[in-house]
Amino acid sequence: MHGYVLMSNHLHLLVTPETTNGVPRMMQGVGRAYVRWFNRRHGRSGTLWEGRYRSTLIEAERYLLACMAYIDLNPVRAGMVAAPADYPWSSYAHHAGLRADPLLKPHPLYWAMGNTPFAREHAYAQLVQAGLDEKCQADLARSAHSGWALGGADFVADLQRRTQRRVTRAAAGRPFSVKRSVDK
Repeated sequence: MHGYVLMSNHLHLLVTPETTNGVPRMMQGVGRAYVRWFNRRHGRSGTLWEGRYRSTLIEAERYLLACMAYIDLNPVRAGMVAAPADYPWSSYAHHAGLRADPLLKPHPLYWAMGNTPFAREHAYAQLVQAGLDEKCQADLARSAHSGWALGGADFVADLQRRTQRRVTRAAAGRPFSVKRSVDK
């Protein structure tokens, strides 16, 4: 897990699974263990988050660091805190060097942000402080909510070649069909 934020009605995780079914099994485990524990502790029942989990693939080289910032800025966008460092249930404090979080394993692109821990932490804090441009934020939000792959044309085409499942949105409506007239 490279990044996370636990919100009141949902959570965002940025993970690189070790197996093809790693994410579904992890989410199943969260549903079975954490939700049960939380409900017992707070005397409640039922689901903890809205809806089923959604996942998407992102092109790491293009979007991973922006996705980490998007996740860590979620409580700020929601108006819950003024700064990401003020929110205790996210990966921001770890990446910015404010606390160690054993749940996280830094991605190689995070390591490439600096030669020393201080340099990486400072660079990440600066990235988050600068925020995301509107297009990048909209692309990440759309991908997170829709489940469609996010990346450049080559990345998406390569994904599509490797799977029979559609990885991008298709045109709305029924597929176009050509009717042939036969002369008799």
